[in-house]
Amino acid sequence: MNNKITQNLYLLPYALWIVLFVIAPLLLVLYYSFFDIEGHFSLMNYMNFFTPVYMKMAFSSFWYAFLITFISLIFAYPTAYLLTKTRHKQLWLLLIIVPSWINLLLKAYAFLGIFGTKGIANSFLEAIGVGSKQILFTDFSFIFVSVYIFIPFMILPIFNSLNEMNPSLLDAANDLGASKWTTFRRVIFPLTINGVKSGCQVVFIPALSLFMLTRLIAGNRVITLGTAIEQHFLVTRDWGMGSTIAVFLIIIMFLIMSVTGNRKRGV
Repeated sequence: MNNKITQNLYLLPYALWIVLFVIAPLLLVLYYSFFDIEGHFSLMNYMNFFTPVYMKMAFSSFWYAFLITFISLIFAYPTAYLLTKTRHKQLWLLLIIVPSWINLLLKAYAFLGIFGTKGIANSFLEAIGVGSKQILFTDFSFIFVSVYIFIPFMILPIFNSLNEMNPSLLDAANDLGASKWTTFRRVIFPLTINGVKSGCQVVFIPALSLFMLTRLIAGNRVITLGTAIEQHFLVTRDWGMGSTIAVFLIIIMFLIMSVTGNRKRGV
C-alpha cells in the first residue's frame, strides 16, 4: 500500500506537467477556434478551412514535408549504415548530432550568409565558372536547409536499429547465397523498419508546421500551414482562424503518429 502511494507521489509532478503544458494548451487552442475575429462564437473558421486557399496551403505543407522527409531518409540510411561499420562510431554519431544543439534561428541566419549573393556558395560557383545564381529565397534553399536541420533526427533512430541488429542474421543470409541487395531487401531493411518509421515521424511532423524557415530562407515563397498560423496570430490578429488551423494540424500529427507508430506483433 505504501509503495503504491509513493509511486503515485512520484507520478504527480509528471501528471501536473502534462495537464498544465500539454492538455491545457490544446484545450485553449480548441476553445479559441470557435470564435471569429470579432470574438463571437462561430463555426465559420472550420468552414473557411476547407476553402481552396487553405486546402492549397495544406497540400503545400504535406508536399514539402514529404520531400524533406524523403530526402533526409535517402541520405540518412546509408550514413547510419556506414557509421555502424566505423571504428569510432559513437564519436562520429556525436559529431553528427552536435549541430542539432545549436539554436535553429542561428543556423538559419548562417545560411543567409552562405546562400547570399556574396556568400560562400556563389563564390564557389563563380570560381568554377558557373557564375552567381539566386540560391536564397528558392525552393532549393528551403529544402536544403530543412534537410540539414532535420537529418540528425533521421540518422539517430536508424543507427540504433542497425546497431542492435544481430550480425549472425547477415552471416546466415550470406551462407545461404543471398546477394548484398537481397540481404538488404529481405533482412536488413525489414529489421530496421521501426527505426525508419521513427525517423520519418520525428522529421515529417515538425516539417509539416515549419514557419521560420519559410520566412528567412524561402522569403515567403513557400506557404505552409505553419506560416498561416503565424500570420493569423501575429499579423491579422485572427486568433480564431489561427487556432482552427492549429487544431487540424494537431489532428493530422496524431494521425501520422498512429500510422507510423511501432506495433508489436500479436497486439
